[in-house]
Amino acid sequence: MSTDATQPSAAQLADAAQQGVSQPTRWLVFYGLVMAGFAYLSTQHVDGESYGVYSLLPALLILFVAVITKKPLESIFAGIISGLLLLDPTNIVTGLGDISIAVVMDETIAWIVLVCGMMGGLINMLERGGSVLSFGEMLARRIKTKRGTMLTTCFLGIMVFIDDYLNSLAVSASMKNLTDRYKISREKLAFLVDSTAAPVCILVPVSTWAVYFAALLEENGAVAEGKGMSLYIDAIPYMAYGWIALFVVFLVAAGILGDFGAMKQAENRAQAGQPIPDGAQQDGFDLSGIKKTSPIVGLINFLLPMAVLVAASVYYEIDLLLGALVASMFTMVLYFWQGLLSFGKLVDSMLDGFKVMLHPIAVVCAGFMLKEVNDQLGMTPYIIESLTPYLSRELLPALVFAAMAAVVFATGSSWGVFVVSLPIVIPMALTLDISMPLTVGALLSASAFGSHACFFSDSTVLSSQGSGCTPMQHALTQIPYALIGAAITFVALIVLGFAMA
Repeated sequence: MSTDATQPSAAQLADAAQQGVSQPTRWLVFYGLVMAGFAYLSTQHVDGESYGVYSLLPALLILFVAVITKKPLESIFAGIISGLLLLDPTNIVTGLGDISIAVVMDETIAWIVLVCGMMGGLINMLERGGSVLSFGEMLARRIKTKRGTMLTTCFLGIMVFIDDYLNSLAVSASMKNLTDRYKISREKLAFLVDSTAAPVCILVPVSTWAVYFAALLEENGAVAEGKGMSLYIDAIPYMAYGWIALFVVFLVAAGILGDFGAMKQAENRAQAGQPIPDGAQQDGFDLSGIKKTSPIVGLINFLLPMAVLVAASVYYEIDLLLGALVASMFTMVLYFWQGLLSFGKLVDSMLDGFKVMLHPIAVVCAGFMLKEVNDQLGMTPYIIESLTPYLSRELLPALVFAAMAAVVFATGSSWGVFVVSLPIVIPMALTLDISMPLTVGALLSASAFGSHACFFSDSTVLSSQGSGCTPMQHALTQIPYALIGAAITFVALIVLGFAMA
């Protein structure tokens, strides 16, 4: 009996072995050549002069590697290393160490790490205590359609307006069992959650975004001291991307705007019975031994910690870290008193929550390292200065939106880049005598778009983590809708610019 049809030939085995060996080799050759190119470009730079167009190359490398590998952390580090080679190839190790220490010691990074860990721990406690399950069962009794499930997700996202981190983690945790039931892909859930995170937070003056940017506006002379929040509120009607993104997500949830591209593929897979995509790491929380409570008690056990979280955050001047700390202590006492979890299991829940958030935290920290490299390369000033010859009273808002949206998308830092850009943009607006609320609206629109669209921004990473898909799976399914919102926003700002000039 011939075995030619079942056994590969020696040549086929050799080819297969060669392919298995050559894949890592090809990547090593690729990275080696690219990094050598960056090192060579550094020798062409004259000390004291701008890096110019070279400052854009690390960001372009990140986008290329991310599309090929679908791995955000690895692509960001490729950009960091290439940027450091461009700055000084002889001190790359020292430079990497200095940037790592600077980022770790940064107060904002410390805040993000603690907030993400505390929120992960709090949600873990709510899940192990059975509260998330009770909340999901309550919704399941009242929501009977796929459309109703998606609209409810959007409304919950709007209700949790105080912070985009809280939105990304809490709403996804409470809705994913219900979306699985109606065969809604985890990518669609992440889109619904993310689209009601940063875009909604910028539209509400009682949010972490409003507090941060109001202070930044005062520091940069856009308004007199103490008037930052007043200017922020005046700018809310002009935050076009926030309004348009909200409109788009409700069109999608209502089934008026259909699925296309990667989102259509994800929804087809979910309809076939697989809402969770391949390659997605689930949270891994140990939910065995959950004590059953009455639906009313379970619902109260979910809503009370959430209410305490929001109230405490507002009380401590919109500080989600202190709010999460108070809510975690409250939840531990509440669940221990009811006998839902022992003290040891409550502590384990908090620690496991930190563990689950390690990868998102690493991506966000890497994003801040990239921002440090881009700041040293002068990428933000270069982009703004390149657009300066085209600026006019009429076009300033639209061009500011386009430039800053590109910067935030490339860096993933929806807050940090404005420390660099505001001292440039605000004097431009004052010189051209353009409406300051319109200018601020364009800036916040750019920040919201960058946070919404960038595959390694904190909002994108946390939405994907909470929903149960990878950041790249979420970003690739979401980007068409974000680009629709960005295009409409650009046109709207042109119209507003001419109308208010």
